[in-house]
Amino acid sequence: MKKNRIPMEGMQANVLRLSMDANFFFERAVSSLDRNRYDKALKYFRKAVEYEPGNPVNHCNMAGILSEMGDYEASNAVLSAILRDIDPSLTECYFYMANNYANMEQFEAAEEALITYLQEDEGGQFLAEAEEMLDLLQYELERPAKLKRIKAREGMIEHELARELLEEGKFAQAVKLLEEIVEQHPDFLAARNNLALGYYYLGLFPQAMEAINGVVERDAGNLHGLCNLAIFLQREGHAAELDRLRGLLRAVVPFHQEHLFKLATTMGILGEHEAAYTHFRRLLKDHEVNRDPVLYHYTAAAACNTGRYPAARALWLQLDKLDPGSGIASFYLNRLDDDELQGQYPSISYHYNLPFEEQLKHPEKWENGFPPEIRDNPLIRASFFWALRHGDHRTKLQVIQALGMIADREVEEALLAFLLIPEENVYLKDMAVLVLRSIGVKDPVPVWKDGTTIMVDPSKIGSGLPVWRSEWQAVVDLAIKRIGKSSDLRLQHDIESLWVDFLTRLYPDIPAMAHIEGWAAALDYLTARMHRKALTYEEVAKRYGISASTASRYARRMNQVCKVQDNGKEKAVTFPFVQ
Repeated sequence: MKKNRIPMEGMQANVLRLSMDANFFFERAVSSLDRNRYDKALKYFRKAVEYEPGNPVNHCNMAGILSEMGDYEASNAVLSAILRDIDPSLTECYFYMANNYANMEQFEAAEEALITYLQEDEGGQFLAEAEEMLDLLQYELERPAKLKRIKAREGMIEHELARELLEEGKFAQAVKLLEEIVEQHPDFLAARNNLALGYYYLGLFPQAMEAINGVVERDAGNLHGLCNLAIFLQREGHAAELDRLRGLLRAVVPFHQEHLFKLATTMGILGEHEAAYTHFRRLLKDHEVNRDPVLYHYTAAAACNTGRYPAARALWLQLDKLDPGSGIASFYLNRLDDDELQGQYPSISYHYNLPFEEQLKHPEKWENGFPPEIRDNPLIRASFFWALRHGDHRTKLQVIQALGMIADREVEEALLAFLLIPEENVYLKDMAVLVLRSIGVKDPVPVWKDGTTIMVDPSKIGSGLPVWRSEWQAVVDLAIKRIGKSSDLRLQHDIESLWVDFLTRLYPDIPAMAHIEGWAAALDYLTARMHRKALTYEEVAKRYGISASTASRYARRMNQVCKVQDNGKEKAVTFPFVQ
């Protein structure tokens, strides 16, 4: 029988040609590894290297197989060749080499390779494993490693410090540190987010928007960034952009506790109280945080703002048990009772502190400064710095005086920045200079005034006179000392201004100042009358240890020159802080 043969050309037409490239051998190597055939895997990885000698991945795979087979020296030879000849930036090779050296019990060589990895690797892929190995090597070598820095952690320690500063209300210090971190690590998004918040707390809205846009541009889904952006847009009145973002945030249901808390507070600030209440209720079911007093106030505020008044009352009662000393629960419970009597329920703030106006009531009772629970409360401090930038004239004046009672470095920096704002009121700047003097600033400070920057010495009165004698300064210093530190700043300002006006009108025929107490008493008396304060000659004389007739004589003399009183009626006059 004759057999039918397939034509040769037909055979050629049905043959599939194998593509013998690096990828082919890589896949064969992986298949061999799945079957634990390390010898074959090594053979195939070597072939892959032959086809792509410049690809460091194939070399690393070959080094990995050699290490798995126990040929640590050969593995390290390959890794060294990668760093020397192919890609010096492949810093994880140092970690692999450290493992090989440790397996060969060459602990000093392992330590050297590991330190190089930690100090040069930016990504930190094996950071946790490397730190664990470092502890092991310290035990074997009986000494700590000479590690100078961990590159993958650069900025993290500083960022943690900056977060602490923000939480303590030291916003200016935090901003300086965060600016440095972001400059060195532009993609450190957590630092950018916190920098934006720092600017926001200081009232620097353009800078806050720029920082938060830097977050969203790098990561469009960053929840912290989107929440911060929404709050900033609300503050700036960008309604269209805010509505779009608000809709996006409504649809978010966070899983992580931190994200849930951030979204809940943001929705509350945006006026999305129903969503805020839902998120806060979820958090109250979390046993890790459901003993936090702040959470109870936030949930109560959301409950109140959505008309759930019995629920709000129950939450504030629970808060009162958790944090009875704060006075916050009792304040809002009393307010709820008052509102019920009037049938009105105003919106409740989500901030865990008494309302701003409550903080500024009766500052005279803080003669020795605010107590720590007020002075160190970050939200109160933020409200002060905020109002200093964006409050009305009266509020700013109150805030400047309140900041004098806090009197720390943060306050000093805020007031120094305030003095350089071109559009700020000159009188308020004079008040700020007085506070800087009261908190111990002695060096000249720059003040923007009349279109230019001038240097003002807080420790001296700028009179514009050709000379300023020590006895003249002694008079005003005594008057300010006797009226007390807790007195109204305007009173202190007008004492100085009245004294400058008196001396300027008389110059150069200024009488001798032999009786400092008499002139100081006159200043005290006339300024009090200007401010509609009831003060008799007998009272002011007792304050300065002189007779009433002496106080009256000096006051009449000063009034003759300055015309503070006309026909027994005090003139409501204030004098500029002359430079």
